[in-house]
Amino acid sequence: MSLDQPQLDTSPKVSDEVRKTTCYMCACRCGINVHMKDGKVAYIEGNKDHPVNQGVLCAKGSAGIMQHNAPSRLRAPLKRVGERGSGEFEEISWEEALTLATEWLAPIREKAPEKLAFFTGRDQSQSFTSFWAQGFGTPNYAAHGGFCSVNMAAAGIYTMGGAFWEFGQPDWDHTKLFMLFGVAEDHDSNPIKMGIGKIKARGARMIGVNPIRTGYNAVADDWVGITPGTDGLFILAMVHCLMKAGKVDLDYLARFTNASVLVNEDPKSDQFGLFLRDEDGQPQVIDRRTGNLAPWNGQGVEPDLAATYRAKGVTHRPVFHQMADRYLSEDYAPEAVAERCGISAQRIRALAADLARVAFDEAIALDRPWTDFRGKKHDKMIGRPVSFHAMRGISAHSNGFQTCRALHVLQILLGSVEVPGGMRFKPPYPKPATAHPKPHGKVTPGAALDGPHLGYTHGPEDLLLDADGNPTRIDKAYSWENPMSAHGLMHMVISNAHAGVPYKIDTLFMYMANMSWNSSMNVGGVHKMLTDKDENGDYVIPRIIYSDAYSSEMVAYADLILPDTTYLERHDCISLLDRPICEADGVADAIRWPVVEPDRDVRGFQSVLCDLGARLGLPGFVNEDGSQKYEDYADYITNHVRRPGVGPLAGWRVGENGNLQGGRGQPNGSQLQNYIDNGGFWIEHVPENAAYYKPFSMEYQDWAVKMGFYDVVQPYIFQLYVEPLRKFQAAAEGIGTRQPPEHLRERLKLTMDPLPFWYPPLEDGHADPVEYPIHALTQRPMAMYHSWGTQNAWLRQIHGHNPLYVPTKIWEAKGFQEGDWACVSSVHGSITVPVAHQASLNPNTVWTWNAIGKRKGAWALDDKAPEATKGFLLNHLIHELLPPKGDGLRWANSDPITGQAAWFDLRVKIEKSAVPNEVQPVMPAIKSPVGKGPKNLAWKVGK
Repeated sequence: MSLDQPQLDTSPKVSDEVRKTTCYMCACRCGINVHMKDGKVAYIEGNKDHPVNQGVLCAKGSAGIMQHNAPSRLRAPLKRVGERGSGEFEEISWEEALTLATEWLAPIREKAPEKLAFFTGRDQSQSFTSFWAQGFGTPNYAAHGGFCSVNMAAAGIYTMGGAFWEFGQPDWDHTKLFMLFGVAEDHDSNPIKMGIGKIKARGARMIGVNPIRTGYNAVADDWVGITPGTDGLFILAMVHCLMKAGKVDLDYLARFTNASVLVNEDPKSDQFGLFLRDEDGQPQVIDRRTGNLAPWNGQGVEPDLAATYRAKGVTHRPVFHQMADRYLSEDYAPEAVAERCGISAQRIRALAADLARVAFDEAIALDRPWTDFRGKKHDKMIGRPVSFHAMRGISAHSNGFQTCRALHVLQILLGSVEVPGGMRFKPPYPKPATAHPKPHGKVTPGAALDGPHLGYTHGPEDLLLDADGNPTRIDKAYSWENPMSAHGLMHMVISNAHAGVPYKIDTLFMYMANMSWNSSMNVGGVHKMLTDKDENGDYVIPRIIYSDAYSSEMVAYADLILPDTTYLERHDCISLLDRPICEADGVADAIRWPVVEPDRDVRGFQSVLCDLGARLGLPGFVNEDGSQKYEDYADYITNHVRRPGVGPLAGWRVGENGNLQGGRGQPNGSQLQNYIDNGGFWIEHVPENAAYYKPFSMEYQDWAVKMGFYDVVQPYIFQLYVEPLRKFQAAAEGIGTRQPPEHLRERLKLTMDPLPFWYPPLEDGHADPVEYPIHALTQRPMAMYHSWGTQNAWLRQIHGHNPLYVPTKIWEAKGFQEGDWACVSSVHGSITVPVAHQASLNPNTVWTWNAIGKRKGAWALDDKAPEATKGFLLNHLIHELLPPKGDGLRWANSDPITGQAAWFDLRVKIEKSAVPNEVQPVMPAIKSPVGKGPKNLAWKVGK
């Protein structure tokens, strides 16, 4: 070696200290090690001990250091001094801000609590914010689920007690065939990537079903480029093939589903379509041992799928017979659906055959004895090693609820839910709809609401309607328009409030919800609604309070800004009461804690609510003497008791003997420090003999009560036939005392079918498919999480702008060349954007990355930043209402069952365009309360 070689430090000191917490650069909630130098963040890496990511960290997680230091961070409370939308504010103190908020809110609570609409965005403290709203007394609370994936969640809860992602996951260790439908690439990405890596290492097969082949689908062994909005038709065609071939798990169906439950089939009966029940209200089956009626959960009962029952002139047949009648129909034969789905009949049959072959010919068995709820002992756990995963891609359609139900039913028919190799629930799930609360909306001035806002309806009696049958919520959730809207309809709040339908509000209070930009349908229209004034010169929506950590597009439209911290500067609770970090084999929760203190005059929003709740005297936020109950959110997390023995965190609680334990227990003053000492999380593993068959296993049920998931043992069976849907359908047919309005009857009769079926997306009946023949979609890129990522100095280098991707068929027909632009039009509006060619795309679909485009003046970006000149939103082409159809009504652009926003029903036409200077439409720049960031963002931490 040459003597003049430089002396290199090959192991430089990375940090003085490592602080372990939870990432918030997407919704994975991975564990991270935050390396500190001189008290500042120097480096972020994955925590190898964490149950979610096991040390894996993506680009977003690593870039958290840039998020924490973003120039767009708000610096102090702000009060509007210019017109709404101008972005003109003055900084004020926290005392002035909270006094002003109290002066606005206190009179509302005393006289008409419903005049407050409190809606929160993509945070993970919904059990807390809903508790605050319940104490205030307003019925108008929800979070972002209504415009995200409520169809998947609600369909899963009603059908089987859970769905995917936070509810469940594939059995990555045993599955042999994995089928993925429409999952956003930024959600749960590290666990999915790790899981795909596991199955590929074992030689298992992966099938991707998505109109777009990127990300996960790019590494799939087979790609099915389906036509958007037809997933349900494709799924039910495979159900047709499986049932026709007899490739369904009859024993599983009889024992663990309501396939054997008897249904009244007399059209003249007011019980038509409802279950036959005994005096205790239990659904009835025929017991194969005796041939007689028996309750579904009777000890030793062997339910019979074949037997029928006739009494008093009425025939009752098992659910499975009705399924056979429907799905064996040639309407669902592959040849009948192939053209619409864009998948050949031969391929549909081949995919169905693959599912059957793996499920039944390659079945696996684990030598684990277990006992079911009827007392039957099983020596083994039999596994059907076929698993599925799906999210927003099939959910965000106006037929999404029934499509998601169809996918859940497909899994169940194969016997592949909660078995080795199949889909597994993550504790505290499974929880069927009957284990969840019903929605509450009774308003009493000066008092709390009568119960939790959100829940699951079981019939017309549970709807939130006034004496005249009008919705009692501003978003019309749980009304005849959206009877099963389990997450509310955040996307309808602003338009309904502006229209004063069903009533006017006084204050719109939002947290981290960019409803004037990428989270909004009808962007320009929303801007007008937020700034519109009445004949007296007053704003139609009188007051808007908003909290965010960053200078987003929504900030400009608020009257009062309560600046939040970044995720490294505050306490957060990823709770079992909310959206925990559990795995199928373990119950787990986690915290965030201030690894650094803010260098600005900002406060964690949840702590602000503790203060504001005390000022307003809200129940649960004040002591008996009226003093503030919780000093801040950390105090709340530690000491709040939701019900006896259960609080926000399940780890290190005080047991009866004074020892610390997981699950039920009393508050522990050192609980947060216990979490910090353990890397920011707690986990307890499911007993081995309770790891599968959770809904039916007595071992699991006993453990779940011990842990506090619920208070009594409550096994259940999967609901292939959802009786509550039939009750709403029956009401539309004129049965019962609570009746829907006439204009909704036919829609309810069609859509509220208790068995999954397919109908065309609603926009197909409003937008002419001939004039608008192309489907238009957005996707989330792995490197971005909603609108946050495109202000991040590192992540912007991956996705600085977004073209519209065009398939070969359209590219060639329109004569596009590299560098071209196109005018894209819908019935709602038009945009002019750059285009790019993509061969791996459904031939009638165009798409782009979502939330890349930014409005000038927002996020501390330069007005000439590529995000503002070449980045764009498809949102300009989408409206919260469907186009007029000549019936005098404007129907919501939502699923008629849940109110899920139908983002992916969009139809467009596309034409080559001249090259403009920047994307169209161009919104006027807004003034930034934080100014612009430096041209080059750089700093050095430590020596």
